Amino acid sequence: MARPLRIQYSGAVYHVTSRGNERRKIFKDDQDRKAFIEILGQSLKIYHVVLYSYILMNNHFHLLIETPLENLGEFMRHFTITYTSYFNRRHKRVGHLYQGRYKSILVDKDAYLSVLSRYIHLNPVRIKQVRGKSEDEKKEIVRTHQWSSLPGYTDKRKKEENVEYGKVLREYGGDNDRGREAYRKRIREDIAGGLEIKDKIIGQSILGGEEFIAWIKDKYLKGKKDRECPPLRVLQRYRAKEEIMEVITRVTGKGFEEIKEEGGTIRQVAFDVLYRMGRLKGVEIGKIFGIDYSTVSQGRKRLREKMQKDQKLRKLVTGIEQKLSM
Repeated sequence: MARPLRIQYSGAVYHVTSRGNERRKIFKDDQDRKAFIEILGQSLKIYHVVLYSYILMNNHFHLLIETPLENLGEFMRHFTITYTSYFNRRHKRVGHLYQGRYKSILVDKDAYLSVLSRYIHLNPVRIKQVRGKSEDEKKEIVRTHQWSSLPGYTDKRKKEENVEYGKVLREYGGDNDRGREAYRKRIREDIAGGLEIKDKIIGQSILGGEEFIAWIKDKYLKGKKDRECPPLRVLQRYRAKEEIMEVITRVTGKGFEEIKEEGGTIRQVAFDVLYRMGRLKGVEIGKIFGIDYSTVSQGRKRLREKMQKDQKLRKLVTGIEQKLSM
């Protein structure tokens, strides 16, 4: 069976889901859920990914995200591996946590951002055990489901730092009380009338209007056979290593040889930016700096840890990325 397409570009929006291996639980208690949310927040910051909506179920999760830096693969790899490592350590287990690779649907955000946000939030009433319940019971189940972004969409006091509410709520009157009341009303209507999107998904991987589908086909799928569905990495131009190092030296005021010899945080920044925006592997980065690839890997890990606590460092990295994205 052919694998769905994996199309990436700057500003792409995705509905991402991942299920536990053999449909087993990926959250055993609230401590796991809190850790998942914390790791998700860290990964969003590291990879500058925008989160619009999410929900945690017992054996799977849903995310609605945007990737300004066209880096869905890197974000999901870091995020899923980090949570798996936490889960295996805590529960003294080994092996895969998830059932194969994650599933991602490319989304036309102009047409479906709001719809998918609501679809994700309605997940608790889509499971088999709930289908026979009354409309009022379903409304209560959705309202009281704690582990989702819905509370912040219906009550501004429950907004989360890592969720971007404004773009979705714009359709309902804005990120204010009026917009939240309209969103609540639409959720109630969806519970009563049902909300499905499966029949609108093209080729298991694209959800959008006619113009969006035509644009994707023309830009990314032209020349592909109808049954050909390889994982695809079709991005905006990636930066050459020379260009990346030129920007880093200009922003930091340090020359390449100085960065190479001193080591430390600036060299770790170079490792990370070369990896993410230059698509260089650890071995390739190691050759540039005359070090082992494991030093590169450890350096990137230490940088992520520093960035969680150091706002000035996060600003430095963001500034470098912005200049490279221009």
